[in-house]
Amino acid sequence: MAFKDPYTALGVTRHAPAEEIKKAYRRLAKRFHPDVNPGDKKAEERFKDISTAFDVLGDPKRRALWDEFGEVSTRPGFDEAKARQFRRQQEAASSGFEGMFGGSNSGGPRPEGDLGGMYSDFFTQRRRAEQRRRGQQQGPQDGDDTEGPLEVELREAVLGAEREVTVDRLARCPVCFGLRSRPDGRTRPCHECRGTGEVSRAGGLMTVECPSCDGSGKEPVPCENCQGQGQVREAVRLKVKIPPGVNEGSRIRLGGQGAPGSRGGRNGDLYLNVHLRPHPLVKVEGLDLLLELPVTLGEAVHGGEITAPTFEGPVKLKIPPGSSSGKKLRLRGRGLPALRGQGVERGDLYVILQLVSPPDSPAAREAGRKLDAFYPSDVREGFDL
Repeated sequence: MAFKDPYTALGVTRHAPAEEIKKAYRRLAKRFHPDVNPGDKKAEERFKDISTAFDVLGDPKRRALWDEFGEVSTRPGFDEAKARQFRRQQEAASSGFEGMFGGSNSGGPRPEGDLGGMYSDFFTQRRRAEQRRRGQQQGPQDGDDTEGPLEVELREAVLGAEREVTVDRLARCPVCFGLRSRPDGRTRPCHECRGTGEVSRAGGLMTVECPSCDGSGKEPVPCENCQGQGQVREAVRLKVKIPPGVNEGSRIRLGGQGAPGSRGGRNGDLYLNVHLRPHPLVKVEGLDLLLELPVTLGEAVHGGEITAPTFEGPVKLKIPPGSSSGKKLRLRGRGLPALRGQGVERGDLYVILQLVSPPDSPAAREAGRKLDAFYPSDVREGFDL
């Protein structure tokens, strides 16, 4: 299995501090963990890449070896001392110093072990990979997806809604347009070669073109507005369409509203994690809704038709004669709509009758005593603790 670049896997730069790497790992691991994405093979593979990348970059020694040698440093049997010896041979050979290190044309000694099998093409591949990486950095890079919370009223979840929300997010720097350097093109001496355009290799026996500035000795001055990050924070008002049927834990995607891309790359997406705000009168059980509705003693005794509220408006509800407090009456199809893939079209609204006694008065007491005569037995019979 090919070992992916750990910096790319975690979405950080090669100069990112340890704390930034740790934060990136935690954020991505939480998002792609198999427990959060059951049955999603792509998310599972992404989680493996993230974990493998942090195993390398989270360990200072392993990170240093990766920065120096790349993917070969993760292979079983890797020996950094032998790798450096072999690299010196290769660099000397390419510069005409084969005899000095016993290169392939001199017949001199070679490093111990089967270094040819492990390292023979490595440094050539690494140079080519570095050239490709620098070329890719100049091309478009898509922005990361981001997340944020969204509180939704139960009425909005049942009927759907559209409203504006304020989101604090990263945006492309308006000064450098995400290019990270000053728009006037000002430069400064390269940080790696200190402006000479060359760096030492092979223990100081040779000099090569500086890989950071490609031999120019100069690098762009970072944009002062974004400190060279290419991004700034902004608070923006966005219109959000809340589809009917969202529930606790649902996610709403806003395409292109995530972190900005760089060098013409596409913006990431913004995912809003829905939190269903509790309703003062209605409880939610899956797709069903429960509403406690007050009724009079007379309505409960003789039954009849009453008006019950729903989110679509009032409806008529028949109460059977002799109903008790706590009796559940179903209004079919008046609950939460089902989002696509849940197997049912809509839940139900259950009205739970709550008997309310009239205000205290002599007449009410007398009426209550008369009602007691209609009970065939003690209503608390059998209630023994």
